[in-house]
Amino acid sequence: MTRSLLLFLLYACCLPAHAALDAVQVRRLAAEDSSDKVAAIQQLTQTADPDAVRVLKAMAEDTLFLAGDRVVIVDGDKAFDAATGSAIKTPDNPESVTVNNRIRGELASALAALKLFDEDPRVRLASAQKLQSKVSPEMAPLLARALEKETDARIKALLKLAYAQANLGNADPAARLAAVKALAETSSPTIRSVLLPLTDQAKEADNKVRFAAISAVKSIDGRLALTENLGRVFSGLSLGSILLLAALGLAITYGVMGVINMAHGELLMIGAYSAYAVQSVFRNYFPEAIDWYLPAAIPVAFFAAALVGVIMERTVIHWLYGRALETLLATWGLSLMLIQAARIVFGAQNVEVANPSWMSGGIELMPNLLLPWNRIIIIGFALFVLLLVWVLMNKTRLGMFVRAVTQNRAMAGCVGVPTARIDTMAFALGAGIAGLGGLALSQISNVGPDMGQGYIVDSFMVVVVGGVGQLAGAVWAALGLGIFTKLLEGWAGAVIAKIAVLVFIIIFIQKRPQGIFALKGRAVE
Repeated sequence: MTRSLLLFLLYACCLPAHAALDAVQVRRLAAEDSSDKVAAIQQLTQTADPDAVRVLKAMAEDTLFLAGDRVVIVDGDKAFDAATGSAIKTPDNPESVTVNNRIRGELASALAALKLFDEDPRVRLASAQKLQSKVSPEMAPLLARALEKETDARIKALLKLAYAQANLGNADPAARLAAVKALAETSSPTIRSVLLPLTDQAKEADNKVRFAAISAVKSIDGRLALTENLGRVFSGLSLGSILLLAALGLAITYGVMGVINMAHGELLMIGAYSAYAVQSVFRNYFPEAIDWYLPAAIPVAFFAAALVGVIMERTVIHWLYGRALETLLATWGLSLMLIQAARIVFGAQNVEVANPSWMSGGIELMPNLLLPWNRIIIIGFALFVLLLVWVLMNKTRLGMFVRAVTQNRAMAGCVGVPTARIDTMAFALGAGIAGLGGLALSQISNVGPDMGQGYIVDSFMVVVVGGVGQLAGAVWAALGLGIFTKLLEGWAGAVIAKIAVLVFIIIFIQKRPQGIFALKGRAVE
């Protein structure tokens, strides 16, 4: 027993003693002058002491008080000496330490800097990312220590940027020049705003540093412009994928029957409302599986839109084949009926269709280039639907019949193709594909009764530019118009971009009325 006690005492004596924080520094946290508080925060930050985190966190949470000449932390009914961390008797009337916005900003930066020494790499990474927005010159020694200690490559790269930002306030021009050169390799808008003041002679007297800053800002501007254009191209691909889904069905119906279906946009609306209906069912009856409502809504959207398409074709359009103007007027009337029906069933206001959790977030390729998962998945979904349509049109008997009717309806009827049945099936297929387009559109746009009106004109433009009945033409036209529109919107604004696209299409149709890909076949006049 005695021997065990002696061993324990020897072990305790060998443990390193934990020094308390400097009571004078801690006392300055309660100074009346904000500048004295900032200086005290910076001094405590330089210690990189875990107890400093405790004290500064208490100050940020308004639990730091002044009791006489001693600074204390009051947590509920417990109190602790801020400098030593030891429990004390709760003071009777402690005076709260005033923390204004300037102090809070300083505390946030200090706590982020102190977390650079945390054992958890995720905490250090979050801290390094937070420091990219605000770094003071006083943090340079602390960042140098953290940089020397860090082993994770990603965190180390962020620390190098933070250290360079801190050295921009260094008194030595050589240190500032090295910092500017290090920051010139980034593509961050935040870094650009940090370097911009150094391009002014009034704020940077050293010519070498100033010229290096000017060159760095120009270099960053070039990379930012490139990433902005890449972002516009991606947005154009996303818009093009929606236009493709909308135009695929229209290309089939317009190509087979020559029907100008002005209600095609409302078929997109039906697909979007189908997603909303399935989401509501999952929320009410299967809340634990709500993330999987979207895959379940795919067949619902397709068959709901296809059923409405069959009803439209059998009741109205079937009697108007060969009279294009009358089909235009009739389908316009049908579109108004469908819009009003949606208002009666779902209300006039937009409804909420939420993204599943697996479609949230995105891939950050660059500081100002984030590719959202919902748009990436929509592009992949559009390509998957395109593949299915290509297989259906080129590898199945139905596809062969559709192509035959598209090329020469009279001859196809003469050789035994049931043209009336093909019309109905083709219209159902086109309407179902439009429903899938509406399903995809519900993930990036508002879902309301009028949502299809904004896509009907663009869908017809895709069909006409691509070539009637041509899948390849629809693909190139949809993606081309989507990218062209987004690039123009970034440079000239949405209104000018829309006008420019319409002018381009008018000129294109004048020069090539058959579209990008002309329909091949023999026609009997």
